[in-house]
Amino acid sequence: MSEPAHPRQRVDLMVVGAGAAGLMAAIWARRTHPRRSVLLLDGARKLGAKILVSGGGRCNVTHERVDAGAFAGASQPSIAKVLRRFDVQQVVAFFDELGVQLKREETGKLFAVTDRARTVLDALLRTARDAGVAIEHPRRVERMERAVGVEHVERLRAAEPAGRAEPAGDSGFRAVGEWGSVEAARVILATGGRSLPKSGSDGHGYALAQSLGHTLTRRIFPALVPLLLPQGHVLRSLAGVATPARVEVRSGSGHRWVALTGPLLCTHFGVSGPVVLDISRHLLAARFEDPRAGLWVAWLPDAGSAELDAQLRGLGTSSVLSLLRGRLPERLLRALCAQAGMEPGARGCDLTREQRKRLVGALLEMPLPVAGDRGFGEAEVTAGGVPLSELRLETMESRQCGGLYLCGEICDVDGRIGGFNFQWAWASGYVAGVSAAMG
Repeated sequence: MSEPAHPRQRVDLMVVGAGAAGLMAAIWARRTHPRRSVLLLDGARKLGAKILVSGGGRCNVTHERVDAGAFAGASQPSIAKVLRRFDVQQVVAFFDELGVQLKREETGKLFAVTDRARTVLDALLRTARDAGVAIEHPRRVERMERAVGVEHVERLRAAEPAGRAEPAGDSGFRAVGEWGSVEAARVILATGGRSLPKSGSDGHGYALAQSLGHTLTRRIFPALVPLLLPQGHVLRSLAGVATPARVEVRSGSGHRWVALTGPLLCTHFGVSGPVVLDISRHLLAARFEDPRAGLWVAWLPDAGSAELDAQLRGLGTSSVLSLLRGRLPERLLRALCAQAGMEPGARGCDLTREQRKRLVGALLEMPLPVAGDRGFGEAEVTAGGVPLSELRLETMESRQCGGLYLCGEICDVDGRIGGFNFQWAWASGYVAGVSAAMG
């Protein structure tokens, strides 16, 4: 916890939220204009909880290849415009400068060579403080106000050393909390969304943005979230089984909307794993428009139904188990055979046409009756937020409120699992920090 010896009354720039985007914004604001005073406020007693738990405690800093196609929410051209300002190579160079070397894994994910998220967080906090950022916490901002009036502007101008730019517009901002209040010429909101609220991102930042003239997307919901299956579903009895699979979102009429392939994990509550997390936001979004939209899984992603049926017909005296052993975990294979009404040891020559059809369906067209999701408490990111159309993308400054900037998860941008959401945080934080310092 940081307790200032003398509470500040006003600063040039205030950043609200000390997560990935907020730290990035504060660092680059000071680097861009070292004579600007930058205050970083956060409501948490311990900073960086979300960074520390990400990537299984290793922090997936970014991905080797990032493009707007990996994101949802705002339009891809809008997202791409921000991502280009601070790309993957710049992120790698930035962390290398901070003493954090990154390594590439087979999936393309980039982690610190230490495999410790603490390495990333400590480097960011150290760099922010070395740059002259004042970090104060716990300082939860309960209310944000426009500090309008000639007296306020004159006070801010009097505090400006000769030759420095005057505050933008004719007003500043006042942040208010139980700890008191502080005024600033400019503000960056980097409060996060609603995912993992125990880390501090409980959605309060949305209210702050709305109080300053912003709207929110029609829906805000969990993304990268595990999914629930009904009690008694066969996959819930296979907790711990993992295998590559293709998962599809289909409309109630059977139209195929989205299909993704990747590792799927069976759990005691339903399904998880990278492919489920990635497709969860698409399923939840689809169900807002079509409540009958559902999820379907192909346990053999590269197989076709005609091909698989031919393989079963050609088994002769060999068993179904002998054909599929090694291609699927045995526990899963036995469960799927049971679903199709046959023994895994059944010989191919003994299978009826109907049994083959049922087995092919269980392997390639299995419906998953998703009963819900694990909610914001388990979600890795939030879908929805402040529309990018309300920001000037070259600066991340609000179109509704001059002198206000937004970055990170508070924006209507959510990416796939694999470091994409951190890349958005670094890029949007960089743009907001540089722009607010120069504004």
